[in-house]
Amino acid sequence: MMFKRRIYELASALALSASVLSGAVQAADAICYNCPPQWADWGTQLKVIKQELGYDIPFDNKNSGQTLAQLLVEQNNPVADVAYYGVSFGITAADKGVTEAYKPANWDLIPDGLKDPDGEWFAIHSGTIGLFVNVDALDGKPVPKSWKDLLDPTYKGMVGYLDPSSAFVGYAGAVAINGALGGNLDNFEPGLNYFAQLQQNDPIVPKQTAYGRVISGEIPILLDYDFNAYRAKYKDGANTEFVIPEEGTVIVPYVMSLVKNAPNPEKGRKILDFVLSDKGQAVWANAFLRPVRPDAMTDEVKAKFLPDTEYARAIPVDYKKMAEVQKSFQKRYLDRMN
Repeated sequence: MMFKRRIYELASALALSASVLSGAVQAADAICYNCPPQWADWGTQLKVIKQELGYDIPFDNKNSGQTLAQLLVEQNNPVADVAYYGVSFGITAADKGVTEAYKPANWDLIPDGLKDPDGEWFAIHSGTIGLFVNVDALDGKPVPKSWKDLLDPTYKGMVGYLDPSSAFVGYAGAVAINGALGGNLDNFEPGLNYFAQLQQNDPIVPKQTAYGRVISGEIPILLDYDFNAYRAKYKDGANTEFVIPEEGTVIVPYVMSLVKNAPNPEKGRKILDFVLSDKGQAVWANAFLRPVRPDAMTDEVKAKFLPDTEYARAIPVDYKKMAEVQKSFQKRYLDRMN
């Protein structure tokens, strides 16, 4: 019941933004839920889609949980044509019947395990969870190297993570921490204990992407993906570092789906074709995401990543299982934090 209530709370919270979006929807050629300009360089991707396909697609600042909530509320009268979300939310959306099977161009280049066999969802890129650190904002404190370091009072008020009961990156961070500390997808106790301890350090817990807040120094340390840290360093010239914690972490794909009974299904299919095309995948690679097509990562871009020896501590997980246990984790997290 709590999860259902949470979904409807999220949907209610989106009511105002939906009214604001209505004008943009009327002027748009297609709608993509959860395509914010500051996340995963959707700003560039939507510009390229406009250039290549001629479609005007408005930015949308939902997170993964809000996207799923909106799709469920609108199930009988869909607004979106395509949706983007963390893999567990994409799997859940398919299970809830709000997606439509579609196998886009270059389907065969997506590795097994990173796509639904029928095409209800498929990965477009992935990221590795770690610490996105604004070195200047640390005011001389050492760059943390482990999950354990974040519990040190030295970093009180300096650590942020997105709300794991709503944002997928928050849930992915919880999965990473839990596994690194000895838990698994059947046992979240190590991770829940960690977050309870972290509360003593006054963490900052936003619900939306917080890239700009790290760049400004408002959040000196954010549990986030490698691609945001690399973007800050190499595109925005910020003094940032990405840290793969010593205890280990996870690699997580982000996926897209065609929305069931979408108002513009043919345009939705062409958008999904494009994000897997050479040009579409190049946008992700140039934004330091690992494109799902292995051939799309250039040596020049890869040279800007941490060495493979560091990434050896980052592992995949059972993404279907991750989706199945998400509700249970969210309930336990909310119970523990409240």
